[in-house]
Amino acid sequence: MTASLFTSVRVIDGSGDAPFAAEVLVKGNRIAEVARSPETIDAPDATVIDGGGATLMPGLTDAHAHLSFLNAASLGDLTKLTPEAHVLETAKVARLLLDHGYTSMFSGSSARPHTDIAIRDAINAGDIPGPRLLAATQQLTVTGGFGDLGRKGTFASVALDGADAFRHACREAARDGVDIFKIVPSAPGSGPDVLAEDTAMTDAEVAAVCEVARQRNRQVAAHARSAEAVKMCLRHGVDMIYHATLADDEAKDMLEAAKDRVFVAPAMGLPYARLRDAESYGIATDDFTRARATKEIETVSATMAELHQRGVRVLPGGDYGFKWNPHGKNARDLSMFVECFGFTPLQAIRAATAWGSQLISAGLGLGAELGQVKEGYLADLILVDGDPSLEIDILQDRDRLLAIMKDGAFHKAPPTEPLVSRQAAE
Repeated sequence: MTASLFTSVRVIDGSGDAPFAAEVLVKGNRIAEVARSPETIDAPDATVIDGGGATLMPGLTDAHAHLSFLNAASLGDLTKLTPEAHVLETAKVARLLLDHGYTSMFSGSSARPHTDIAIRDAINAGDIPGPRLLAATQQLTVTGGFGDLGRKGTFASVALDGADAFRHACREAARDGVDIFKIVPSAPGSGPDVLAEDTAMTDAEVAAVCEVARQRNRQVAAHARSAEAVKMCLRHGVDMIYHATLADDEAKDMLEAAKDRVFVAPAMGLPYARLRDAESYGIATDDFTRARATKEIETVSATMAELHQRGVRVLPGGDYGFKWNPHGKNARDLSMFVECFGFTPLQAIRAATAWGSQLISAGLGLGAELGQVKEGYLADLILVDGDPSLEIDILQDRDRLLAIMKDGAFHKAPPTEPLVSRQAAE
């Protein structure tokens, strides 16, 4: 059994507690021992990694990932790719995300019916590098709902109507091997309010999806912006609620009551990047889009700050995979949690590690064994040049990730000399 001993490291264990000096021993694919300074670990057969004061922490989790969206300006652009080319390009994204320290991904939907499944299975087989991945369906919407472009076979979406149609689609998806049913209960509304949202799916349709999920041990994720859509999801047992943009007091109370079961991911990367970065990527932003993005950031920030205070597990995951919000920027979510939602850096890290891993573990059928630097836990770890608890932005810089370990094996090997020696040489 291979063994690696990290010495001279500061540990952020993912629990939200302050960093501490320690040594950490990994045997096989698990953390075998954590010794807080001044205690040391006696492991003569282990390969020693001298961190030189760097930070060892759990690998990151993205709770709203779209690996197959390929940084397109629009999802329609992806239709130019053959399915085979699409899978190959998605494999490159999987590696890129692991290069940035993301060791787990919860899919927010697949662009094609089986792309997520193919990538997940190739990663699990060791054929390609990538994060632990829970594979999703295309987004399951309704006629006239969000993502329905009015033609059969809409790319990235499937338009369905009625409980039986949703039930059948989910049974087919379970047969094909997905982990997550992605549904779209809400759709943009009309009127003077730029954030106006309709509730497009019915109670019976959402109930049918959740019924199949319980029968087949799958998870359900929902694009739910309207207050009624959020409440509908909570009534029927949806696991992951995306956006929750217009959650009213009743919806917030229901979220708090279900905080030990449900997760929320605001997925605010798109509006955030639209305002800040779109023009630099050659994407025009009209007045309506700018006004909607501005109001969404304000509204969602206030809602997530309140939900966080109520103890709801709010997770990072920002719809990365569009031209103006590309893959590899994912760790910007952690900075956004601090800047916009009132999280401390350690709380943001907990959301992206321990909390995010609870979502992943449920889908993988694991117990409490992922997302923390803790004895017995799976060894998904990153070694960071600096202290993210003081500078959360450094997690956005892949060059500051000195080593990346997934399941006890190094995806990125650590420096051969201590960090302090490297810094002195520079």
